[in-house]
Amino acid sequence: QVQLVESGGGLVQAGGSLRLSCTASGLTFSMSALGWFRQAPGKERVFVGGINWNGNNKIYADSVKGRFTISRDNATVTVALQMNSLKPEDTAVYYCAARNGVVIDTEVQRYDYWGQGTQVTGSS
Repeated sequence: QVQLVESGGGLVQAGGSLRLSCTASGLTFSMSALGWFRQAPGKERVFVGGINWNGNNKIYADSVKGRFTISRDNATVTVALQMNSLKPEDTAVYYCAARNGVVIDTEVQRYDYWGQGTQVTGSS
């Protein structure tokens, strides 16, 4: 059974930083592309960033480019999202996701496994 467990969410003032982490189990982690998504109240879940199987390719949504950094450690089966210069509009539940494939995808439906989500709130 595949499990993804996120941690690191919280409340932060505008301009501050948070680091989200996601640990996987039951997954061939080193052969899985990974992604972070977020869902604000009343809105659809959207892509934030993704990383391919070996970490050599990363993609970001325009809204977070230059502020967020995704990374992975296949030895510890973790994926992280470093979030800097947070804005109130970054407030959402953040989900990590994994797919049965080595290539990044930006579409929600292309991911096979999801974490339970962690709340990030940016205050003004």
